[in-house]
Amino acid sequence: MKLSKTQAILYRIVRTAFYVISLLPMRVLYVISDIVCPFVRAFYRRQLVRQQLTECFPEKSLEEIKKIERAFYHQFCDLFVEMIKQFSMSSEEMMRRMVFVDSDKACATFNSEQNILLLMLGHFANWEWVASLQYWTPGVQCSQVYHPLSDDILDKLFLDLREQYGGECIPMRKTVRRLIQLNTGDKPVICGMIADQQPRWDAIHHFCQFLGHDSAVFIGTEQIAKKLNGLVYYCSVTRVKRGYYQCRIIPIELNPQEVADYEITDKYMKMLEADIRQHPELWLWTHKRWTRTKEEWEERNV
Repeated sequence: MKLSKTQAILYRIVRTAFYVISLLPMRVLYVISDIVCPFVRAFYRRQLVRQQLTECFPEKSLEEIKKIERAFYHQFCDLFVEMIKQFSMSSEEMMRRMVFVDSDKACATFNSEQNILLLMLGHFANWEWVASLQYWTPGVQCSQVYHPLSDDILDKLFLDLREQYGGECIPMRKTVRRLIQLNTGDKPVICGMIADQQPRWDAIHHFCQFLGHDSAVFIGTEQIAKKLNGLVYYCSVTRVKRGYYQCRIIPIELNPQEVADYEITDKYMKMLEADIRQHPELWLWTHKRWTRTKEEWEERNV
């Protein structure tokens, strides 16, 4: 990415400011998170969060919904200070705070015919720290698909933050071409794909049941898996305690070319839903997830 001279100056100012803040001890950053949290809850998409929680968990009382809502906003604010901490966090501290389980077993499934592993995850717990998987998989080229931001300065900031562990960020529109290139390299490849957002109308091909809704879902990961014969795994992240996470790498499908269309996507959505139902406060409820209905999609495609 090429920034203009003015943008480059602004970028250095913003990055320096975040770096200075990141030098604060984590406990101090969490105090900041606690102070900011009531204001964020009061003014940022609270109505949407309450609505989606109520629709997804109709069996819960209003008090239970409010409890999840409060816990969500605390996690939401923690996520931002944890992202800021990344600017100065050492590899040793990151590996203490984000522990990967069974990454070695997943890497052991690479073979002469399958050199790419697609890792499906959601906006759950601390998905930003998942980029540190590169620390746990020496000899493997880690990468992640991302959607470029409209603001060039913020885009570069997030790119630098995510690539500091040695992995590569791949723009969404270049995913297939870049993975084909990586597939011809000397190293096996792991590519992380966040797949729990709502696709555009022209990108909808399949709906599945997710949290009590007919949900439009991205099928790009399974399409790539079938095209490149890639191994498909799920990244199940849990919060052990504040500031500490564990990520378990679980197989979804090791023979993607042998299963029916949409089966991989449906399995992923069920696994993500199970994690959300167990810890609903850890999912990103501020996303508008169900504005595109199956009924309207069918009308558009008559």
